[in-house]
Amino acid sequence: MTKRDFPRIHFYDQDFVDIYDKSWVWIADFWASGDQAKGFPKDKFFHYPESKITTQLEQTFASFFLVYSNRIFNASNGLDAFYGMQEANGAIRSAYSIETGKQYRHHDNPENVVLPLFPWAEYNLYHKTANKKRVKEVMPILQKYFEWLEKTFKKENGLYGVPVAASGMEDQPRDGAFYLVDFNSAMAVSALYMSALGDILNDKEISFQYKRAYFGLKTRINTMMWNPEDGFYYCLDRSERQVRIKHVGGFWPLLAEIPNEERAERIIAHLTDPNSFGTEHPFPTLSVDNPCYDKRGMGYCGSVVPIFTYMIIKGLEKYNHWELARDCAIRHLYFVLDSMHANGESKPMVWEAYQPQNEGKAIWPEKPGWPRAQYLPYTALSTIALMIENIVGLAVSLPRKTVDWIIPNLEIMGIENLSLKRNMVTILSNKSGRGWEIHMESEKLYYFTMNILGKKKKTLPIPSGKCSMLIDKL
Repeated sequence: MTKRDFPRIHFYDQDFVDIYDKSWVWIADFWASGDQAKGFPKDKFFHYPESKITTQLEQTFASFFLVYSNRIFNASNGLDAFYGMQEANGAIRSAYSIETGKQYRHHDNPENVVLPLFPWAEYNLYHKTANKKRVKEVMPILQKYFEWLEKTFKKENGLYGVPVAASGMEDQPRDGAFYLVDFNSAMAVSALYMSALGDILNDKEISFQYKRAYFGLKTRINTMMWNPEDGFYYCLDRSERQVRIKHVGGFWPLLAEIPNEERAERIIAHLTDPNSFGTEHPFPTLSVDNPCYDKRGMGYCGSVVPIFTYMIIKGLEKYNHWELARDCAIRHLYFVLDSMHANGESKPMVWEAYQPQNEGKAIWPEKPGWPRAQYLPYTALSTIALMIENIVGLAVSLPRKTVDWIIPNLEIMGIENLSLKRNMVTILSNKSGRGWEIHMESEKLYYFTMNILGKKKKTLPIPSGKCSMLIDKL
């Protein structure tokens, strides 16, 4: 099997393949070196070239698509840049200047805190690289960071009180919200994956410590933030009263596995309701029925922001809503494609944020330069990660030596030359005279699970070399 640079995608819509390929070409220009004397590592890390700062959300979410580069691009250097900035008390701030190495302060966010998602990113890296040594090395950093978050923001009621800017949506109208549902759910996500990382290290103490923290937070979110009348999770004000504003942060509990099945169904129903979050371009940052909602986007009053779309789709997976997840991923990518020339650009442009009911970038006249053009730290989540994981439908775990392929409908699609560590794998579905076939090529044994149309599911050991199977014979 010959090695190619990046994994090749096969899909019936060539425009999807083209934007996937273009994204890898564009990413080559997105690398920066920070000054080692200012605390940055010597290795280059992924960075938006038009900006003089690097942010925690950028680096965390970028790792989710950089892992698919067949190790051409380092997926962890950006995370390491932030770990290198950790202070003695455990703090890691949300943004730093590339030029000075100093934290970039936000006037509404004095502690410069943001959604804590490092453990989720590290868990994902582990399953794409099988690097257990890295998990062991970063665990002390993650533990110190988690302790700092607890000491600084955890209140007597067991919830975390932070400014709205800590949600990553600094100008979203939330009417006095203090206990943010998105931040508290992200803390639960953090605890959930810290426990999972402890299991990877076979450290029962770490696993139990964070599992206990997770269940304590899960109970409080379910008890205090759930509104049975609206079927939604809300932020709370300082007096622990619900702030009944539906925003995209209310879907973080899905990713954190907080609601039971019944509650999850009620939350997910909002995603298809045109008066809530079921816009043509999924999903707006503010509910359509909110008086502040603006179909032009207007910052976080309705814009579609790829990192939150990705979060919701991963949350849908947790509750086995694969078809809805895929449908939303495809609709989202069509809007990304249709918006590439919608603003009169001569060359194709992808954007930091989009309009929820029209083609084109989001509009926010009060903030010049927003949304940013070619903002791949967010948009490549859609054009690469969602493309592989939800549109083609592949889930890879190197430590388990497994590839799961969820095929909601039979189409000509697949992936070619995906590197599973030192194993190049190709999986393609095609229609022949004998019916639908899946062709596979691999250098080493791995386990392949197919879930076809939700009706057929089978796990098979795939030997090295080439093989194929007829779907009708499964």
